[in-house]
Amino acid sequence: MGRRRKGRNISGIVLLDKPLGITSNRALQIVKRLYKAAKAGHTGSLDPLATGLLPLCLGEATKVSGFLLDADKRYLATLKLGVKTFSADAEGEVIETRPV
Repeated sequence: MGRRRKGRNISGIVLLDKPLGITSNRALQIVKRLYKAAKAGHTGSLDPLATGLLPLCLGEATKVSGFLLDADKRYLATLKLGVKTFSADAEGEVIETRPV
């Protein structure tokens, strides 16, 4: 006997403008809970420091998520030159600065 999923049998793709500070999985879990969806998945991870479009697949739409993972993507980045941090990202402690 198959395992029964909790939640609604809802299908579709939600285009989420992921905010700064949460992981892609956290965003997915919030949307899954809001829609009470039985099944959900995202189409690739955005770093917690990244914002932008995150397609979330619900129900039967999870079957196309693999195609979206392999699709071409474009990123726009803002950089701060001349600063080195301990963790090599914007949240790390600054350990060196240099004029650019």
